[in-house]
Amino acid sequence: MPALIDLRRRIRSVKNTQQITQAMKTVSTAKFRKAQRLLLEGRPYWHTFLDLLADVYSWTEGYLHPLLQERSEEKIEGLVITSDKGLAGAFNSNLLEQALSFFEDKANTSEVKLVLAGKKAVSFFKRHAFTVERAYEDNVEKLASEEIREIAQFLIRLYVFQRVDAVYVAYNEFKSILAPRVTIAKLLPLIPAKEEGEERVLVPGWEPEVVSILNLLLPLYVESQVYHYFRESSTAEHAARMMAMDNASKNAEELIEDLTLVLNKIRQASITKELLEIMTAVEALAKK
Repeated sequence: MPALIDLRRRIRSVKNTQQITQAMKTVSTAKFRKAQRLLLEGRPYWHTFLDLLADVYSWTEGYLHPLLQERSEEKIEGLVITSDKGLAGAFNSNLLEQALSFFEDKANTSEVKLVLAGKKAVSFFKRHAFTVERAYEDNVEKLASEEIREIAQFLIRLYVFQRVDAVYVAYNEFKSILAPRVTIAKLLPLIPAKEEGEERVLVPGWEPEVVSILNLLLPLYVESQVYHYFRESSTAEHAARMMAMDNASKNAEELIEDLTLVLNKIRQASITKELLEIMTAVEALAKK
């Protein structure tokens, strides 16, 4: 049976850990609320942009922009977005496991190269035989818009100059605070196709011509989608860490209760033993 002093030390240690997890939960909650607000404000723009492209593309009468050209997938570029930090449950492990499975399957028929964002992704893929063209492992959460735009432009150049035939992005999409959804999306080529039977929008009479507008909108769309992927991942990360720290705090509370119960039982047993010894001594003296 453990000594009382060992139990007291362990209870004190667990309480200190609980204070840390509660503080981390508070910080993550504040960051999550801010990230969630920005994400929800931007989703209507990100999710309807492709419909706008479909309308504009339908006015081009057959013009095929380089970003719309589908090719046989002989060379593939992958963008994997994770976090820099842990303590977020299975946030990174689930994503990396599915991304590895996906790219290994693609590697059977295609040449796969990767762009990695996040220390967890960089350290994970170091152990696997994939060519890493770029790696961002410092403060991915705080990447500026210019840096994210540079990543998007790099992917665009790869596709336009036919160095790759497709671009895929693996990231955590924020669905709820309970769990993110691992998503592997095809970024390039773009396929802004309308649903069958959907009414065609009439061509407006504006300047510049439609082709010039498409040449401007398509790169802008790719940049906005890459930015959107990073925002989704960041929001999902804060939500996952908030829930992980909340669960850790609850588990610490349960452990403290269990240890306190054991401590009280040991103290009660010690008191009972001392009382028995005293009563035995009193009875022995009374018989003399």
